[in-house]
Amino acid sequence: MRVETSELAQADFDFVRALVKQHSSISLDDSKGYLISSRLLPVARGEGFESVAKLIAHLRSRAHTRVHTQVLEAVATTETSFFRDFHPYEALRDQVIPDLLRKRRETTRMLNIWCGACSSGQEPYSVAMVLRQVVPDIDTWTIQLLASDFSGAMIERARDGIFKQLEVNRGLPAHLLVRNFDQHGASWWIKEEVKRMVTFFQLNLDREWTCIPQVDLLFLRNVLIYFDVETRRRILRKVRRHLRPDGFLIMGGAETTLSLDDSFKRVQFGRAAFYQTGEGSGA
Repeated sequence: MRVETSELAQADFDFVRALVKQHSSISLDDSKGYLISSRLLPVARGEGFESVAKLIAHLRSRAHTRVHTQVLEAVATTETSFFRDFHPYEALRDQVIPDLLRKRRETTRMLNIWCGACSSGQEPYSVAMVLRQVVPDIDTWTIQLLASDFSGAMIERARDGIFKQLEVNRGLPAHLLVRNFDQHGASWWIKEEVKRMVTFFQLNLDREWTCIPQVDLLFLRNVLIYFDVETRRRILRKVRRHLRPDGFLIMGGAETTLSLDDSFKRVQFGRAAFYQTGEGSGA
């Protein structure tokens, strides 16, 4: 069945926008109508609807179903890559993680790290590879590497740890590919010892963080930009409660805490900027 892409009617767009806001806290502005229509096109085609409008009419007529979940996950932006932007990982490898190891070595010998919007897993697996590079006695440490995403489909993909050739070609140095992956036909499977380092789970960042401990490193890269200002502020307040006083918040290169939460200070590491607060138990 051929399904055409066209601009959504305003009422249909408003319905999808409200659905997405309710379940993911993502805010869609008025310019996203055609984008949303194009992302819903494969869902409509796969479910046998002759148009995106008919798909939305189906959603309106029912309580939350599997098709609603498909729509939510189709709308979400899942762009990611191994070692994205490189410079933050360079700072982690050369300075930030070694400094944290020195501080923790004589006390807890524990590191807690959380990737709060992990998509299909490239970010937490990149962190795991850095840890294996810089912690020679890693088996003597307690390292909890958590990774969450609001999308259940992305979490399942991440848990599988199976990546296409194009995905490993994006940002992953050849020596780390050979060291940390096994090739199976046209796919690359991350090695079990790396996969076991990461605990994946589903979480909407605008909900309660009851399962999140105090963390040393908290990755919220390229995610707050999809929320409205009040949602960003709520999330940053929760970051302050869960980030250790000497821990770091790691955001995307185009993101900042300025005008959102004055508790954070910017800390520069070469070409990478992280954020830190000494409060530890903010409101």
